[in-house]
Amino acid sequence: MEVNESLIDKLAHLSKLTFTEQEKKDIATDLQNMIGFVEKLKELNLADVEPLMHMSDEVNVLRDDEIKGSISREEALSNAPETDGRFFLVPKVIKK
Repeated sequence: MEVNESLIDKLAHLSKLTFTEQEKKDIATDLQNMIGFVEKLKELNLADVEPLMHMSDEVNVLRDDEIKGSISREEALSNAPETDGRFFLVPKVIKK
């Protein structure tokens, strides 16, 4: 695939971006390098390699639910800036 100025202009139009002439040259170089890398990957012999659906064989690796202790209400409220003894008090953010 050839990277030319018309391709850069088309990509710029599709992405609603504008580039200076120097930026266009830099983008063309970067795109050509990326395309060269993909072309290099095409040289690999993958005839005996099965396609992967996932990177590992693990499926839904979840931990078991465990009931653990919790802190008391008094401990939870001990560091709060304001409380009413049962709940945290926070500033009102919605005005009616």
